[in-house]
Amino acid sequence: MDEDRPFAEEGRPSVDEGRSTAREDRRAVAEAVTLGALLRCCVREVAGPRGQVWPAGPYLLLRVAGTLLRARVHGGIALRFDGPPEWLAGGVWQPLSSEMLVKLVEQELPGGNEEFAGQVANSREAVTALLRARERARPPDDPWLASEQALVAGHPFHPSPKARAGSGWLRYAPEAHVEFPLRLLGVRADLVAGRGDTGALGLLGSAPPGYVLLPAHPWQLDLLADELRGPLSDGRLVDLGDGSRPVVPTSSVRTVYDPGSGLCLKFSLDVRITNCVRKNAWYELIGAVELSERLGPVFARLAADFPGTRRLPEPGYRSADLGVRLLEGLGVILRPGPWEVCGPGVTPVLAGALAAAVPGTGNRSGAHTGRFQGGHPGTPASAPYGAADPLAWWHAYVERVAPPVLDAYFTHGVVLEPHLQNVLLGVDHHGFPVEAIFRDMEGTKLVRDRHDVSGLPPAVASAITYDTERGWNRVVYCLLVNHLAEIAATVADHAGGDTLPRLWSITRDVIEAYAAGHGSPPLLAELLAGTPLPAKANLGVRWARDADRSAGYVPVANPLA
Repeated sequence: MDEDRPFAEEGRPSVDEGRSTAREDRRAVAEAVTLGALLRCCVREVAGPRGQVWPAGPYLLLRVAGTLLRARVHGGIALRFDGPPEWLAGGVWQPLSSEMLVKLVEQELPGGNEEFAGQVANSREAVTALLRARERARPPDDPWLASEQALVAGHPFHPSPKARAGSGWLRYAPEAHVEFPLRLLGVRADLVAGRGDTGALGLLGSAPPGYVLLPAHPWQLDLLADELRGPLSDGRLVDLGDGSRPVVPTSSVRTVYDPGSGLCLKFSLDVRITNCVRKNAWYELIGAVELSERLGPVFARLAADFPGTRRLPEPGYRSADLGVRLLEGLGVILRPGPWEVCGPGVTPVLAGALAAAVPGTGNRSGAHTGRFQGGHPGTPASAPYGAADPLAWWHAYVERVAPPVLDAYFTHGVVLEPHLQNVLLGVDHHGFPVEAIFRDMEGTKLVRDRHDVSGLPPAVASAITYDTERGWNRVVYCLLVNHLAEIAATVADHAGGDTLPRLWSITRDVIEAYAAGHGSPPLLAELLAGTPLPAKANLGVRWARDADRSAGYVPVANPLA
């Protein structure tokens, strides 16, 4: 007998068997995540617009490329699946796989895309790797940071929600509960580029005489290695080594939090993550600071009119004036951490974590007000959904989030982007919603005909504005389809019974009350009358290999009707 081979006691699995089971479990969860996301895209963007979706309780039926599929669903337009989806073959229902669904999509959609299958597979393998990493990692003690690192499944309506280009990404992945030091550069003083207040960067370290400190993401420095050789060799840049303490990546991957200074730092990463190459374009660097300055008075008014409204401004950026490639690649935008703006006794939690659902992990959501525990993603310590009165919890939640977003648009001509990764919920010690914190100037825009941007460079003006229709579609999609629909489905999961219609009735009441007090805007009247909601076409933009900003919308049922 091989004495090095683990063996089992009677009735107990061996170590090898246990490892094999864990590996199979990870793969099964990753497959369920991948299949579920792609199937939701097919319902919303492929079968739905073609009239090929039918309710057949308890199933939802759809046809893709001539093949009949079915799945048990709940959660309304959030499309949460109960049990494995299936396909009909020879009169018998068979288990559906993500690989088969990819082939059906490839047959159904025109034009072809040789990258698509690989991107879906890449996303599935990334989820597997993240699950494995979380099994041996310890989540942060900070409940906000733990919530930032809870999004293992990613966007529920994206065909490859965890696709990440390049290698070495796992050591920088927030979902893996990692931390790492920044790299510190010195930029020759005459080559510093920037705008706004960047003095807080001095809290990260110091540069030698004649140079100015520039923190950098270590992954980005690897990606820019060829371009950096010249400036590092001739003294335009100096490498000051690692920072003195670790930083923690947040949900966007490229934004990190430095607990020592309380700063968030938004870096460029020249890699594709989900849909986009995460680079701070030069006009976005300028635009972030421009918007922060312009929105100061707006948020002061919103906070006065809607108590509990907070924002995380982006007061400055810094980079190196070494050509556009390095100006963008080394650009860093400053942002305060949410603890700096929350009131006393208030804990910030990422909204996306409140809705995070990972199949096969024994629970439907990954949210709570305490720590997000390790092991499987999203194992709650305590739910914040107001177990005693989930309807009161939901009413408070909608009141914190919806009215300031609507008022920003109608009163101030500002398009906030309140999707699940751009909003933090501030909860009291009972887990009750008391604040909403809005962030990320990249997604925030001005309605073009209501703001004078004539003094800005054309590229900056274009980057920070929307026309009226595009702005309204973005508000409705982010607020109702991306955000409230997902949170409502999760609250209904916890509350049980026929709760979801009551949650949407409460949502309607809150929006009606806002409309009545603000002149009943026609766009809100149409929304309350049941006009279909715009849902972003993530599958369509990925299939067409277009930039994310060119994504269109498809109509979905309006649960307010």
